[in-house]
Amino acid sequence: MDILKRYETALSLYRARRLSEAFKIVAELKIAAPHWKKPFLLETFIRREQGEFVKEFELLARLLPRFDLDKPEEKTLAAEALSVFGAVNRTLGNIAEAVESFCLSAALEVENKKSCVEISNALFTANSSENFTAKDFQTLYDKYKKYLADIKPYPRRFYEHEKIRVGLLSSDFQWHVVMAWSWALITELDKNHFETYCYSNVQTPDDVTEHFQKTAQVWRDIYNLTDAQAAELIRNDEIDILFDFNGHTSNNRLRVAAYRPASVQVCGIGYMNSTGLDCFDYFLSDVYCAGDPNYFTEKLIKLPHSHICYEASSKLEPAAAPPCIKNGYVTFGSFNKFAKVTDSILIAWKKILDAVPNSRLILKHKIFNTSDGRKFVSERMKKIDFDVARVEMRAFSAENHLLEYGDMDIALDTFPYTGGVTTCEALYMGVPVVSLYGDRHGTRFGLSILANVGIEELAVNSYEEYINRAVMLAGDWELLTILRKNLRGMMKKSPLMGSANYIREIQEAFTKVLSNEREKLLC
Repeated sequence: MDILKRYETALSLYRARRLSEAFKIVAELKIAAPHWKKPFLLETFIRREQGEFVKEFELLARLLPRFDLDKPEEKTLAAEALSVFGAVNRTLGNIAEAVESFCLSAALEVENKKSCVEISNALFTANSSENFTAKDFQTLYDKYKKYLADIKPYPRRFYEHEKIRVGLLSSDFQWHVVMAWSWALITELDKNHFETYCYSNVQTPDDVTEHFQKTAQVWRDIYNLTDAQAAELIRNDEIDILFDFNGHTSNNRLRVAAYRPASVQVCGIGYMNSTGLDCFDYFLSDVYCAGDPNYFTEKLIKLPHSHICYEASSKLEPAAAPPCIKNGYVTFGSFNKFAKVTDSILIAWKKILDAVPNSRLILKHKIFNTSDGRKFVSERMKKIDFDVARVEMRAFSAENHLLEYGDMDIALDTFPYTGGVTTCEALYMGVPVVSLYGDRHGTRFGLSILANVGIEELAVNSYEEYINRAVMLAGDWELLTILRKNLRGMMKKSPLMGSANYIREIQEAFTKVLSNEREKLLC
């Protein structure tokens, strides 16, 4: 057997998503070359694609201690394995362990660019922790900035353009959940006063990408450009305001922004917290979401209503009545990623179900696609005496996703990483959402969304009130019926879906911050 050749075949099959064939070869390689780490790591990728997160976790836990970090090739492989371990820990809700793994991976990487990716992973994950303070975030920001030592920013420059040139930087100009909040900003800026330049880091373009290409005055594909090349392109385009949608989410190009190619640089919409980077002047927020400014290194733009504008992906009508009318009992639900479900939230959900007789809870996520995943969650619930028999663990499927909101009466938000588009989808389908908020920006999306729709009383700032509000709402079936019929109409009339007013507020904010920064430079 040519082991290397067989491994390359398995890798090609994995990339072609022929997972069972790839797995078969990997199993053979593990027997033929038990000391070779690559087949074991490839198996973790296959397990992840199959949704077998528990098996992936167990395999990595056995594999990681076997790496010899004194060998350069094993050190590089260990960095990759630690990154994968961080991701699966995040999926399983082991947030502290995930952050630690990503940081260890960053320290082992030999390229600054890859280290930045891992610290971004750590920062994104940290938003799911209740225990991360502003100081803890700052520690991670400092780690990230250490890996920017190879970048020399451009000197700041302002221009005298007839129209304000807005550069939109994103890896998500495609069918992606964040587009539900970004559509208006990308497509509706007043062409009499603004010029839109899109800098696309999309790997696989689709119909949405094609639509944006036709909408933008200028389209630049930067996926195959180095950070320096992309920054030079933005600099040569003389961009007045560069708006980054990604923040520390996947496939970001924050290192491009680190060159400071634009006059003013802003982040927001697609990320829920500060970038922590000196290259960003502002972060887009609103009066409800802003929270404690100590979590930010940027200045906050506080729009007077909503900093997002929801564009529904479907016109499907909500169910005619809440299911409690037919079932005779209340069904709670959460379609948020299970990584957002902390022990504190599980305890709160248990107390809600205990207080509402015969009530049920629907959870939906990829972790429930396998028996191992369902067993893992069941055991976690049993540790707090949660009656698992009252919980439906629903496998994830994109098909008929919105229709499944017809199976729940009340949606329960997660905390501290709250729902965003998920909350909008629930409301759009007539399902009220009970949300808990704190001081940190990312914990307040539910507050902002609910306040803008006109039901701010469903957003509360303590676990006690969260439980009480859910129980109280569960006892008012008449109100649930009224909300089912009226929530969509309320949304459509609200600032959350009023794109014309949203764009006016965005344009006023952009004009103001550009003027302010120009004046500061002159003073």
